[in-house]
Amino acid sequence: MNGTREALPDLAAMRRYGARIAARLQAGDVVALEGGLGAGKTTLARAILAALGHAGEVPSPTFTIIETYAAPPLRLPVVHADFYRLEDPAELAEIGLDDYREGAVLLAEWPDHAGGFGREPGCLTITLLPAGESGEGGRIAIARGGADWLGRMP
Repeated sequence: MNGTREALPDLAAMRRYGARIAARLQAGDVVALEGGLGAGKTTLARAILAALGHAGEVPSPTFTIIETYAAPPLRLPVVHADFYRLEDPAELAEIGLDDYREGAVLLAEWPDHAGGFGREPGCLTITLLPAGESGEGGRIAIARGGADWLGRMP
């Protein structure tokens, strides 16, 4: 896996970072968003969706688990998933995640609750950490890309 580290001091920086990720996405990619509660996972997912062409609201999929976004109007179809409430990765079969993912990009919050996606060559794992002790200095994004991300890293 190759990797990068970037300071995201404010919301504008998060939007620009999301736009850079969106510009490099291909069908079948996974963006695995890691970080604690309030780390900015949903904020980054919203920035990616906006950059792909979504103009409306982006509800957090915490309770629905999966939200889908079609292409068009987006450049690519997207599945935005929040796996926080999963108790066992086997629940993914009941949800039908593989059917949703067909030809789409997966934005996965709490990927570890789903068994992880890091073994997939098209997985870009982004860990969001608070910058500084209080987190008031924004976030640090640490991105690690699978083999398919070689030369595409944001």
